[in-house]
Amino acid sequence: MYISKLSLVNYRNFSNTKLIFSDGINTIIGENGSGKTNLFRAIRLLLDDSMRRSALNLEEKDFCRDLKDWRGHWIIIGLEFDDVSADEAIQSLFLHGTGTVGISSVSKATYNLIFRPKTTVRTSLSLLPAGDKNALNTLLSTITIDDYETIVTGKSSVDFNDPIVYKGLVGDFEHVVFSNELNPPEIGWKIPPILSMAKEISFTFVQALRDVVSDFHNNRTNPLSTLLKSKSGQIGHADFEPITQQVQALNSAIESLHDVTDIKNDIENTINDTVGDAYSPHSMSIKSDLSDEAEHLFRSLKLFISESDDGYEGAIHEMSLGGANLIYLTLKLLEFKYQKANQAIANFLLIEEPEAHIHTHIQKSLFDKLRYSNTQIIYSTHSSHISEVSNIRNVNVLGKVDGKYEAFQPAMGLTNEQSGFVQRYLDAIRSNLLFAKSVILVEGDAEEILIPTLIKNVLGVSLDELGISLVNIRSTGFENIAMLFHDDRIRKKCSIITDLDETFFDTVEVASDSDEMKSLKKKARGSRDAGIARKTKLDSFCMGNQWIETFYAPHTFEVDFIAAGNSNKFIKALGDVYTDPSTLSLSKTELESTDIAIFGKRALRMAKHSGKGWFAIILGNTINSNTRIPDYIIDAVLFAHGHISSDVLSKILNYRINKIIRNINKQERKNVDAIDLEANPENSENVSLWIDYISTQRSQIVALKQDLTSFRAGTLDFNQIQINMQQYFPNDKINPILAKL
Repeated sequence: MYISKLSLVNYRNFSNTKLIFSDGINTIIGENGSGKTNLFRAIRLLLDDSMRRSALNLEEKDFCRDLKDWRGHWIIIGLEFDDVSADEAIQSLFLHGTGTVGISSVSKATYNLIFRPKTTVRTSLSLLPAGDKNALNTLLSTITIDDYETIVTGKSSVDFNDPIVYKGLVGDFEHVVFSNELNPPEIGWKIPPILSMAKEISFTFVQALRDVVSDFHNNRTNPLSTLLKSKSGQIGHADFEPITQQVQALNSAIESLHDVTDIKNDIENTINDTVGDAYSPHSMSIKSDLSDEAEHLFRSLKLFISESDDGYEGAIHEMSLGGANLIYLTLKLLEFKYQKANQAIANFLLIEEPEAHIHTHIQKSLFDKLRYSNTQIIYSTHSSHISEVSNIRNVNVLGKVDGKYEAFQPAMGLTNEQSGFVQRYLDAIRSNLLFAKSVILVEGDAEEILIPTLIKNVLGVSLDELGISLVNIRSTGFENIAMLFHDDRIRKKCSIITDLDETFFDTVEVASDSDEMKSLKKKARGSRDAGIARKTKLDSFCMGNQWIETFYAPHTFEVDFIAAGNSNKFIKALGDVYTDPSTLSLSKTELESTDIAIFGKRALRMAKHSGKGWFAIILGNTINSNTRIPDYIIDAVLFAHGHISSDVLSKILNYRINKIIRNINKQERKNVDAIDLEANPENSENVSLWIDYISTQRSQIVALKQDLTSFRAGTLDFNQIQINMQQYFPNDKINPILAKL
């Protein structure tokens, strides 16, 4: 038996989401703050018998933050189980415990926690006149958390994730329509606490390893104490009797020590001297309180570990953080083994972020080796090392869509062949693809190396800050990975950047062409035809899918980078590519040409001469804030990122302002140093013009800073800043980008 689905409605950061699980090992992937801990707590509320019963009494903070007003709404946590065994004990649990009556056996079952208003409130809501919002608001204003109750149900027959179902069960708050059915049978039969499923299964939760030393010092959370306690009750009386006698003898020996008896006598004498016999205690003794009970004796045991080969065994607090975490995790797994041996109905093991302070190789080994028969294991992680070795079919990805957290199943709807390809890709590339807020797929090393550099140097924010992961496919087979981004799978933006490879020189062969030229033209024609076919295929692939879009470089990255106005960057890189003076001179002349057939060929020769990857590194050293980013790259970034927040816009504008100030200061120093008025008094007019220019530039900077302050305060819209930027600094490379926002 295993959990096949978890449904969450209005619980913490989840307004409405579901996770799909499989038998065996499952992985929940999400960045920090995405709700992994909340998911585990939801499961534990229903299945973890070690949680205090008071935890079922939810609070205001447990309602989803997206609700404008939590009052009147329900929190629903629903579990669906599959492959329910025909074993008599298991069937008994589900036929009676979850209220599935009238049938002889079940293969699926449901188990739900519902936090809802009490009957009196539900009755009052049902009596409200339809559409009377004033009456609704008045009633809601009187509701407190004390007006809520928690029930556990089984045999529910509806999809709680369906908004229409929710309105039918709970009510339509917008139109003020509430059902007269106070206990709709669709939510299932109420289950009394005595029949709790948590008492019938083996369930172990291993929390995130953040402060295990403190846990070892706390008897309630110390995993060693839990293990020893479980064993202490199994010791027979005859086996433990000799130890009991030894403890009693030890207590007597301690009590009879001369120093102990002397202190006892001195206490008695002092009391007598102080208050007299009439008010002194009748008797007094000092006794050793060493318990002779197995559980108490076991509690005094401590674990000592040697991490090195010097033979020294230290306490847990003396270990390295990684070592202590590994020991803690080991003990929790052993705790699960002990429970599993005692419980046969179902076995569940939840492990929260096992990667904390554990070496990456251990993370992978842990995931590969941690397999128990007849056990469902659910990991949560933000480690790409664990996600890489996770079966894509058993993965849930947490992400934000339109401000709401949802769970995605990357393999939903894919064939075995398709999901297998994705799995092999993730295994080989070690990509953080599944963690990304949005993705840009590229085909080669040049884009992988230079696009992040361009964005950082021109915009002043990194792709990471924008929440974009750039993934090099190292081919043009984008569909094999991009198919993950779909309404049915991962609902995140994915940009594809690829070359059209259009020809930029005459490719018609003539009789005078050399063999080398004929080969070059033939290759160019082949690349062009492949580019046309690729565009047709990708356009068809993306059609109707709002999450994917393809952006095309008209030719290749190197050629189009120069065409965008960056020939000076290539010229700066010449010295790192060639050493021959005549080649350097010819290359510079060709790069300065406005004929794409001339500068394009030179650009490709430079890349081929150094190797595309290495040349991208060389070119990256020339990129600065005055570089022009090709339009297709900016368009891809903007699609992947989506709406640009005012905070990000402020960072970009502030960065550009500071760059302009540095450039003005640099120009001012350079020109002042170059002008010698004593030797060349005729330059005084030029100096005057230069001073006026610098003064104007500085006043415009002051005005632009004031505009930015007003924009941050919300008193100036972005369009006006864009206009002012274009007016003050028309040649700044940021202007074409701002025009796209």
